[in-house]
Amino acid sequence: MSLNSAANSEVDAPVSASPVIAGRSPRQIAWSRFKRNKVGMAAAGISILLLSMSLFAPIVCRILGINPNDLNLDGLDSSGVPRGDLAGFSREHPLGVIPGTGRDLLAQLLYGSRISFMIAILTTTTALTIGFFVGIVGGYFRGRVDGYLGRFTDFLLAFPAFFMIVALSEPMVDRIEKTGIVEGNGARVLFLIIFLSFFGWPGFSRLIRSQVLSLREREFVTAAQAMGATRRRIILKELVPNLWAPVIVVVSLSLPGYLASEAVFSFLGLGVQPPASTWGILLSNATRFVTVMPSFFLITAASLVIVVLAFNLVGDALRDALDPRADK
Repeated sequence: MSLNSAANSEVDAPVSASPVIAGRSPRQIAWSRFKRNKVGMAAAGISILLLSMSLFAPIVCRILGINPNDLNLDGLDSSGVPRGDLAGFSREHPLGVIPGTGRDLLAQLLYGSRISFMIAILTTTTALTIGFFVGIVGGYFRGRVDGYLGRFTDFLLAFPAFFMIVALSEPMVDRIEKTGIVEGNGARVLFLIIFLSFFGWPGFSRLIRSQVLSLREREFVTAAQAMGATRRRIILKELVPNLWAPVIVVVSLSLPGYLASEAVFSFLGLGVQPPASTWGILLSNATRFVTVMPSFFLITAASLVIVVLAFNLVGDALRDALDPRADK
């Protein structure tokens, strides 16, 4: 082959394409980090499964052939303890039945979780909404506005929330019932949501305020101000989109906290009362039979522990995934 033909073949040969580097958005980067966290992915799967089972509790119970209101009194001994197949796991009653009433334990857990999740979700949403608004206003406007809001927040944080809820439970529930809005357990649910939100939003506002104080000094906010953007536009277009990461983490960590709070107050008799069912009521009943039927207490306590642990692990995984200082 001549030198000219060799040179021509080299020229005609296709040039290898350089690798294309695809850019990734912050959302894609966070999702890739979250997927690498095996514990967080497993916890997220468990959390979604438990929420779905709670939401579709009637359908799940119908598929399994169980009913939360069916009594199996003929399977209880004189002391109310289940005997035979009702005392343990079986096809008819996967987790056994509850001592004293003979109701199916799994059905009671599923239906009870609906009330517990409802209180936790509504409380988290209400407290976060108030704290989000107060934090943005105080962090952006600063000065006297931030001072007044900060002192009011400090005043609320100084209150012993647990003892305040215990002391005001009965009179406030009675007052709510007299208004005619709701009665019975509805009034107790409304009381818990209002008071847990009232004492919960100051912590949210502190977090949002600190984030806003940091963001308002960034270059993109300064550039927006120099271009004549209004305060409303700066808050809605520049600050709020950059606050979703801490908000998501706070929500994932607050839900299990409010779930546990609802269980504690129901356990103490300050929350939802029978014949309705929540995890707190089931735990309260389980303590009476812990020596003769420990499985009742262990299953109920384990259910609450698994839910709270799963949500906490998801919150930790989200916090790591949304951290801009994490390895990309």
